[in-house]
Amino acid sequence: MTTQTKTIVGVMGDPVGHSLSPRLHGYWLKKHKINGEYNAYSVKISDLSETLKTLQIKGIKGVNLTVPHKEHALKIMDVVANNANKVGAVNTVVVSEQGKLSGYNTDGYGFITHLRETVKKETGKNWRSNTGPILMIGAGGAARAIVLALLEDRAEEILICNRTLKRAEKLCEDINDPRIKIIPWEHRAQALREVSLLINVTLLGMKGQPELELSLDNLPKKAVVYDIVYNPLETKLLYQARSKGNLTIDGLGMLLHQAAPAFELWFGIKPQVDEELRQYVLQAL
Repeated sequence: MTTQTKTIVGVMGDPVGHSLSPRLHGYWLKKHKINGEYNAYSVKISDLSETLKTLQIKGIKGVNLTVPHKEHALKIMDVVANNANKVGAVNTVVVSEQGKLSGYNTDGYGFITHLRETVKKETGKNWRSNTGPILMIGAGGAARAIVLALLEDRAEEILICNRTLKRAEKLCEDINDPRIKIIPWEHRAQALREVSLLINVTLLGMKGQPELELSLDNLPKKAVVYDIVYNPLETKLLYQARSKGNLTIDGLGMLLHQAAPAFELWFGIKPQVDEELRQYVLQAL
């Protein structure tokens, strides 16, 4: 096969050197014998618009977007998928042969797919069979995509708790669903009493970041604890929850599952997320 037939895609961010996406997509390219290449591109926010608009000229078929580009990319797209419009952010871009940019968001899909699969595998039940409100710590980044995914999957009540109250209020105002309520930051430990699912969507607990300070004394044994952080794989939050006997879910699965629809958009093949892939990606952590 010639170089000209190679399909080039990648991930853009600032910084981007830490991204596991090249290893992840590289695994699928090799497994499906696709003549493709997935690269990491460091792009400043001031250069994002010009860089995206010249992808077709550079022979790049699509990109994933990470911090800080997801929200900024929305207004640069020629076509925005419904899910990205609702979330207000783009994490996957497809470039047409004419250079037109189509934006998608797969974060919510990645989260809810991993939640469903893990709870079903570990308990044999649907995640919603565990009654009680959901408590989400954080209101930025991936929070909006996750809230929307939970609501679409018939969550009954979501409590949002964020250090900055205004950000939580903005999230509730934008989504405008009576099932969402705000919990003051100082009441986060008390709010755990009846929860069925606790989710950390902040960077607290990530390598190089402060820990999430949250006592789990009030957390019911039935509650599932999900942390979207994947470096370290077991955060302090997950360690404490696991020690109490709660089912815990790390953030690596969300990363793997959100990548699958992007790969399918670019290459027309829906790749499998399995234990072999997880172990391969884990080797890089």
